Amino acid sequence: MNIHEPHGNLPITSPEPTVVENVTCTVCACLCDDLRVTIAQGRIVRAERACVLAEPWFLAHRAESLSEPPPATQIEGQPSSLDDAIQRAAAILSQAKAPLIYGLSRSSTAGQRAAVRLADSLGATIDTTASLGHGTSVMAVQEVGESTCTLGEARNRADLVIFWGTNPAVTHPRHLERYSADPVSEFLPGGRLDRTVVVIDVEPTETSAAADQFLQVEPDRDFEALWTLRMLLRSVAPEPNTVTGIPLAQLEQLLDQMKRCRYGVVFFGFGLSRSRHGHRTVEALLRLVRDLNAHARWSVRRMRGSGDVTGADTVLAWQTGYPFSVNLARGYPRYSPGEYSAQTLLERREVDACLLVGSHGVRRLSRAARDYLLTIPTIVLDHSLAELPLVPTVRFTTAIYGIHAEGTAYRMDEVPLPLAGFLPSEYPTDAEVIGRIEQSVGDLRTAV
Repeated sequence: MNIHEPHGNLPITSPEPTVVENVTCTVCACLCDDLRVTIAQGRIVRAERACVLAEPWFLAHRAESLSEPPPATQIEGQPSSLDDAIQRAAAILSQAKAPLIYGLSRSSTAGQRAAVRLADSLGATIDTTASLGHGTSVMAVQEVGESTCTLGEARNRADLVIFWGTNPAVTHPRHLERYSADPVSEFLPGGRLDRTVVVIDVEPTETSAAADQFLQVEPDRDFEALWTLRMLLRSVAPEPNTVTGIPLAQLEQLLDQMKRCRYGVVFFGFGLSRSRHGHRTVEALLRLVRDLNAHARWSVRRMRGSGDVTGADTVLAWQTGYPFSVNLARGYPRYSPGEYSAQTLLERREVDACLLVGSHGVRRLSRAARDYLLTIPTIVLDHSLAELPLVPTVRFTTAIYGIHAEGTAYRMDEVPLPLAGFLPSEYPTDAEVIGRIEQSVGDLRTAV
């Protein structure tokens, strides 16, 4: 598609409502693909089956010609032409000795591939928002493997579902409805009646209120609870006064349920991956699930965050061999979580220019990292700057995949789903902008 062509193919002010079926939502990593969106006079007026997070997201979007859209491009906060913005961005990146590309969780496969290609040509470091989220989980998987499944398998077969360190009733509102608690299937004809749902967390949550059982773990004692379960599974009794995180009697009862179920799934979240020893805690869970497969069929799944962060990991993995925190300065990929994570590089002031593909992850950076970001040239590609604590040097307003532009996103279980564009937009996609920037960087180098 030409960068000047409008995205979407529906009439912008159609007098009759238009209904779009099977819309995929990218607000959370569930990627619910059964939404029914109604468009009237260029704006979304109804989003059926949308959850409490998705409905306001969809209803807030309308065709730009009917609202007051931000400028397509800005330099130093002032509107500019697209060509000038491309040239300025290319000049910044070509002059940088240690550029950083960060974000990608609001992008699509095409944009993520373009970002990797640009990072390779620049010799830049490229990182995703996973480095501040489930990066520790990815590292644990790399060490011990993962007994896993798709959400479809969990939906159809899991009669024991455990949520550990996650509150999907708030963060993934339709997860229980579509995948883990309520669905009726061939193997679970009674739906919710055929399932046991257990929540393990440091305090009661909205999800625990809807569960059959709630086990309260002591703060930062998830590792002890998991390792105690492994000991009990191997018929090893803990020593007296051993810290187990959860009362021993409750762990013994839980383990008995785990061994007697037909198919169990553990969904875990940031409560484990961001804990004090997140890497080792997730590793303990993965080892426990592996051991449980000697008694029953068991799987484990990460509850990924918002947008297409799973796609970002996936694309980086099959483009570079590594899922995040990849440095390409030597002409080949080097992987070192922590050393090449965006937050660490910014805190150490080892970056002299930053390209943000989506501003979603910036708010989770440390104060020191955000403060340093204010001092270096920044290029931002996003549909909104609401979460960005700075005025970027160059800003590109981009089309939204799944609303304005077609694309591909990966659900939290690494299943790719198509995104449709159904609202017109004059804005380019991030893939198109990055492609233009890469071309201009090449032209500048040729000229020299």
